[in-house]
Amino acid sequence: MSDVMAATGLEKGGIYRHFSSKEELAAEAFDYAWKSAFETRIHDLEQVPNSIEKLKRFIVNFINGRPAVPGGCPVLNTAIEADDGNLLLRERVRAAWREWRDYLAEIVAAGLKRKEIRPEVDAKQVATLIISSLEGALMIARLERNKEALLTAQSHLERYMDTEVQLPSRSR
Repeated sequence: MSDVMAATGLEKGGIYRHFSSKEELAAEAFDYAWKSAFETRIHDLEQVPNSIEKLKRFIVNFINGRPAVPGGCPVLNTAIEADDGNLLLRERVRAAWREWRDYLAEIVAAGLKRKEIRPEVDAKQVATLIISSLEGALMIARLERNKEALLTAQSHLERYMDTEVQLPSRSR
């Protein structure tokens, strides 16, 4: 709370006039950070007509885009830090994860309808694979202080989408 007080210039009572608890404050801070990160990741995706290329652009946005809120991925950071002591925050992180997964799964589902993606592909599985690969690579990149793991994940995911997800052009 002392960090929040210093950053805002408010006394503890002023902060609690806006938030009923530290848990609520943490949840609202997470929501703000998540919105910034998510908007950065989906920037310009609507302009990409092909679902495979849209997923690839998402990956590039994840790797190269920097949200307005510093500190890495709020989902990764908060999921690790949030325990059963703050159930409100934990639920917000779970909701963000689902929003992210469902957004990517919708891209895959649209590709299935347009016959850009193999019919046996499971949209949620592809979304989960993309997210878990990127989040794991982000953790390693932060530890190593370089983008090598992120670029490796990008290369692998692109090959995976080209060979396992995308419907071959002769089949379309």
